[in-house]
Amino acid sequence: MSSPLLDVQDLKKHFPIRGGFFGGVTGHVYAVDGVSFHINKGETLSLVGESGCGKSTVGKAVLQLFGITDGQVVLDGKRIDDMPANSLRPMRRRMQVVFQDPFSSLNPRMRVRDILAEPIRNFGLARNGAELTAKVAKLMDTVRLPRDAVNRWPHEFSGGQRQRIGIARALAAEPDLIICDEAVSALDVSVKAQIVNLLQDLQGELGLALLFISHDLAIVEHMTHRVAVMYLGKIVEVAPKRSLFAAPKHPYTEALLSAVPVPMPGKQRERILLKGDVPSPINPPTGCRFHTRCPYAFDRCRTEEPPLRPIPTALEAGHTAACHLHDLPADRNPLAVAKGQALLAV
Repeated sequence: MSSPLLDVQDLKKHFPIRGGFFGGVTGHVYAVDGVSFHINKGETLSLVGESGCGKSTVGKAVLQLFGITDGQVVLDGKRIDDMPANSLRPMRRRMQVVFQDPFSSLNPRMRVRDILAEPIRNFGLARNGAELTAKVAKLMDTVRLPRDAVNRWPHEFSGGQRQRIGIARALAAEPDLIICDEAVSALDVSVKAQIVNLLQDLQGELGLALLFISHDLAIVEHMTHRVAVMYLGKIVEVAPKRSLFAAPKHPYTEALLSAVPVPMPGKQRERILLKGDVPSPINPPTGCRFHTRCPYAFDRCRTEEPPLRPIPTALEAGHTAACHLHDLPADRNPLAVAKGQALLAV
């Protein structure tokens, strides 16, 4: 098997809290605390979880928008988290981002032609003005916008059209990986479907890898290959799409999926209501971080942190979960029997 395009190992990002008269460090926010995953070429990995769990911080850390506390980020076999700036620059071209808000992420004082031309110039991807103009026109075709719209300003477009411009800007650098940070959450339902379909078409045409950060599991189920579930700075489950949606192996994933609407008349899913609030990332719980809200927690969960490991009873290979329940006999494990059969099989 070929090596993955992106390989993240034990990624940590702890933000210092400063206070007191001298502004010293009084604590840390453990935003990302030991996250590992990989993305293969041409694959979509979706990173899901509640707001504040660390999803966007993972995306920014992969992009090297800030330094990481610990761990490794490897892009196509090259470790980039400790690269000097001059060596990192050509690697940045290979990973681009589409942001959540398609209006604030575009410069309102630049016409579309300049927005799309900027990354082409920055990375030296056009030899002359004619080639630059041709590349910009082709980008407009790629995202299904009329070519003459390049002379318009961002405010003259709808939200969905502006997000297409954001996608075109990401494509302008000719990347291998695009990080979509809640790229459809600010759009109407019908427009969401159009953008998701566009991303899938582009992935097929260009062989792109996608890290799709989202809290919308219905969208994720439609477009992803694998899913990684985050809770309070850690990944608690990773699985192929069908295996995760049909039979989750972590109680948190089970609760998340119970909240997804079923688009079929007469079909209903038992809703799992979690008690309590998400603990503070400043002072996370010992043991399993989910044990304070888990309906199945027992003594071991409160003291020993479970590792992310393969689950033999999963529907498909590559299904891993961090849960002590899988050490219990099958008759005592509430997740041993495949659940969620009412979910749509993919």
